[in-house]
Amino acid sequence: MTSPPAGPERLQPIAYLNRARFAADPAASRGRLTPEPASPTRTEFQRDRDRVIHSAAFRRLAHKTQVFVPHEGDHYRTRLTHTIEVGQIARALSRSLGLDEDLAESLALAHDLGHTPFGHTGEDVLDEAMAPWGGFDHNAQALHIVTRLECRYAGFDGLNLAWETLEGLVKHNGPLLTPERTPVPKYAARGVPGAILEFDAIFPLDLSSFASAEAQAAAIADDIAYNAHDIDDGLRAGLFTVSDLRDIEFVGGIVAEIEARHPGLGQARFINEIIRRVITRFVEDVIAESTRRLAEAAPADAAAVRAQPRAMIAFSPAMREADKAVKKWLFARMYRHPRVMRVRVDAAEVVRRLAGHFLARPEDMPGEWGEAAARIAGEPGAGGRLARLASDYIAGMTDRYALAEHRRLFGSAPELR
Repeated sequence: MTSPPAGPERLQPIAYLNRARFAADPAASRGRLTPEPASPTRTEFQRDRDRVIHSAAFRRLAHKTQVFVPHEGDHYRTRLTHTIEVGQIARALSRSLGLDEDLAESLALAHDLGHTPFGHTGEDVLDEAMAPWGGFDHNAQALHIVTRLECRYAGFDGLNLAWETLEGLVKHNGPLLTPERTPVPKYAARGVPGAILEFDAIFPLDLSSFASAEAQAAAIADDIAYNAHDIDDGLRAGLFTVSDLRDIEFVGGIVAEIEARHPGLGQARFINEIIRRVITRFVEDVIAESTRRLAEAAPADAAAVRAQPRAMIAFSPAMREADKAVKKWLFARMYRHPRVMRVRVDAAEVVRRLAGHFLARPEDMPGEWGEAAARIAGEPGAGGRLARLASDYIAGMTDRYALAEHRRLFGSAPELR
């Protein structure tokens, strides 16, 4: 019996079974910053997915807040459960559209690696504290983690991910620069984060173009997961009721459908049915709209997707308005709910005090962090480097570790209830 050929060729029939011409091709990857031999059993994007899953930063997502802190209960989303759900939706979209599922999943699993403890509250405080040194941006921090901070491999810092994965991580929400190389509106006031520009100078990521269709699928999967699961968590936490959801035309219609089809359905099943249908409607809309856009643009390959003047993976105009309406309603009724705001105030103070202390006294960071601070202290330009080191340390903290460090330094920590 003849043995199957070794190397990526053996994977090709399965990996490319339903692959569209405009999908990212792992066999044609632009490579890695540090060249590595090809894997005999995995494509380049499968290797990236596995490296993300086995990273320390990925494990820490289990103890980082999505909206609620862990003290609220065991059934609310953390960054890790949210990330896994985004990965599932990204794969579903990619499978339907003929994209590379492994690249889409890699990007979905990596998209939140740069988040601080206590969600966007922690990010806002750390950004303010780091303002003299360029601020803090969770997207730039994710790139910093996978290119520098993860120290797992003998031959390089970071995870040495493929170009397509790094590109998608940085540009999943669209270009960062205009064709004239000026910052897009999001970065017009402060400029593109320095960590991204520094890496781009070494390993150019084409910051003025869109990312791959797989990166776009991961980004819109994040929006879908946020909407559906924040509704779920808000209902289960009692921040609002099923009846309140009638205020959102899109969700209210789903509530009416369930009532008509399943009268007398129990609360838990009713909530699950809402979430299931919300996700399904969003996913089916993205597939239909993206199919239409791709057929209209007819990109010949992945490079042609990047060259398009707009995203190829998107909501229809009507669903885009529904998405905005859900987010606007959740912002008012959930993210600004008095219970959530009370926790946010206390969490912000924890990060503020940690930042104030470690920016002033980086040598107080424990273990290898303090040792690194001691080495940097006597070098030219140490101030900015020490500040960034302290920022990296704080950003990598889980919620509970941040509270533990607060107790170590200040003798106590808030309950965050």
